[in-house]
Amino acid sequence: MTRGRRATGAMVTGLAAILVAALLAGLVSSQGVIREGSFPPIWAPPQMPDSAFIFCRMAYQSVRREPSGIGWQTDYPYAEINLMTRLGELTKTRVGRDAARAPIHFVVRLTDDTLFNCPFLMASDPGTVGFTDLEVERLRAYLLKGGFLWVDDFWGTQAWTQWSMEIGRVLPGFPIEDVAMTDPIMSAQFQMTEVPQISNFQFWRRTGGRSTSERGADSEVVHFRVIRNESHHVMVVMTHNTDVADSWEREGEDPGFFEQFSPKGYALGVNVLLHAMTH
Repeated sequence: MTRGRRATGAMVTGLAAILVAALLAGLVSSQGVIREGSFPPIWAPPQMPDSAFIFCRMAYQSVRREPSGIGWQTDYPYAEINLMTRLGELTKTRVGRDAARAPIHFVVRLTDDTLFNCPFLMASDPGTVGFTDLEVERLRAYLLKGGFLWVDDFWGTQAWTQWSMEIGRVLPGFPIEDVAMTDPIMSAQFQMTEVPQISNFQFWRRTGGRSTSERGADSEVVHFRVIRNESHHVMVVMTHNTDVADSWEREGEDPGFFEQFSPKGYALGVNVLLHAMTH
């Protein structure tokens, strides 16, 4: 599969077969049980190592708490490690790697000058974020200069209200749009027919996989939303009432979780990254 190749539903099914075969062969990430919050941040250096694609995670201050969330460290670092690995395998994208051939990933604060070296920025649990005035200015400058932000893993009305208020400070006057399934971002490589609702791994185990809505009736509907610039290019992607990054982070912990969520989660992740790099 190559970048730019338009995919059909059958190709998503094929992706599922590829990933499941990798799991059964022991090729999928075998990091064991994840202990989020126990990994020290790898801060972005003054200069990126090379011109290959590198994943940056946004560090921020939380001003409220959400169940199962731990602020900016949510899903760090195996979400990015595994997504970058699959991106390199499923596309022709040249992924930045260290001397041990592991994908390079960094953490960056909005006040760091290294922010502007990041081609892609992601934040988890954004329904807890509270930006300072300086961070608002810096994130606005990053996005208007061509930066790309994806926020994921926030659930229910209160988390949406908090995030929409904060991003409204960053980009006042820029509307938030719901993305149609016919939008080009949904078929950058894999033709998506839905945005999957993916619960976090612990919730999935507690419910025996029977439920995916972490806030009950308040989070039943998945929202895939964007903010575009004046040229109609996407600056911000928001996946609300779903935890797409857990389908990457937890890929090696349970075959049932993997098979239920990872193929669609990776398909969406690859689509968003390819769209970010080509638009």
